[in-house]
Amino acid sequence: MLRLSRPDRYRSSSKSRNGSGEQLWHLSTEPFHTFSTVPKEWMRRKFQSRKKLRMNIMPQKYSFVPVLAALVFLIVCAAAVFAQTESTPPPFPPPGKLIDIGGWRLHLNCVGQARPSQPTIILESGIGDFSVEWALVQPGVARFARVCSYDRAGDGWSDLGPHPRTMRQIVYELHTLLNKGGVKPPFILVGHSYGGVLVRLYASTYPADVLGMVLVEAGDDNPRRILPDGKLGRSSDMVKGEPIPAVKVSGPLRLSDIPPVALRQMKAAAQQAAQTANEPPRNKLPLDAQHMRSWALARVEHIAAAVNPFEHEELAVLRADRAKTQYPLGDMPLIVLTRGLSEDEGPDGKAFAEEHRKDHEAIAAMSRKGKLVVAANSGHHVQIDEPELVIKAVLDVMNGLMKSSGGQARIPH
Repeated sequence: MLRLSRPDRYRSSSKSRNGSGEQLWHLSTEPFHTFSTVPKEWMRRKFQSRKKLRMNIMPQKYSFVPVLAALVFLIVCAAAVFAQTESTPPPFPPPGKLIDIGGWRLHLNCVGQARPSQPTIILESGIGDFSVEWALVQPGVARFARVCSYDRAGDGWSDLGPHPRTMRQIVYELHTLLNKGGVKPPFILVGHSYGGVLVRLYASTYPADVLGMVLVEAGDDNPRRILPDGKLGRSSDMVKGEPIPAVKVSGPLRLSDIPPVALRQMKAAAQQAAQTANEPPRNKLPLDAQHMRSWALARVEHIAAAVNPFEHEELAVLRADRAKTQYPLGDMPLIVLTRGLSEDEGPDGKAFAEEHRKDHEAIAAMSRKGKLVVAANSGHHVQIDEPELVIKAVLDVMNGLMKSSGGQARIPH
């Protein structure tokens, strides 16, 4: 039975760019409890790159041939987006394995040599991203460690999973995927943006499995949000005290389960997202990765993968856990990479940038061995702008673990 609740309105605010006047519809229907399409503002923030404040992003003089090649690539991608249908296969097979975790398959891509004395590196992407985002980092880490990237349910090569897409659900699915894929702990978890929140939750859910973390522009556990009345607030202002659904071990979502009105909105949002799939800095990714992003972002499954009506309740639990002790991560080796190039604009841009830095300082302080590293030449996607910094951070965390046993990892020349 379909229930349509009152839409929340996202309005423009002088203090934030998180407003578009679009409606966020909450659609409740069995068997997946609550389903929300994503407003256009969410799409703009997540899939369109923000204007950069840095200079010299591109060279002042251009060669005609590279510019022509880039133009041809963009035309081909745009044509592919508009020609794509739900049955259009991905542009190339998955580089890893598709592993069934209970009626839906997730893509797991592990490379590099496993060594008994070393932890395995697990890469967790930001919201709306998937394994190809690590294309500039994973090969470098594989030179000194076993490293795995994966696609969350509905993203990349992975099937849709059960809904709602709570963080608890995602953490359970990653744990199950690694177990069924034969990837044994201990792990060093690397999380970008929203993925930083996920790996924190993974570490608190499975503490014996995690020895260290690298957080790349990690999301805050009390981020700013536009409130229902249009004012700028925090996630904590939107907590309703609703119980977080239990993890589902079966019953993946089917497109036929989605109400028609929501499905139409999602298809429109997917087409919009795909048109800007490879704007800077993602144009630095390998061409295969860009082709895959153009295909993946045009799919309804990609939109469905981000639906979590219980985000605020889950973040409240993370905040409560963090408040229990001064060092929630104890002596865990932890490196937090924060951007050096601000992406905040407007009259409050400087204040927001300073707040962003303080948030990351606080995250680094969750461990007695926490360290904040500024990626001087990076915006939000440090793993694309300065992949060598992420590789070095992983190596440093690994060496921090190995020093106690007298070992040390090195990047082969």
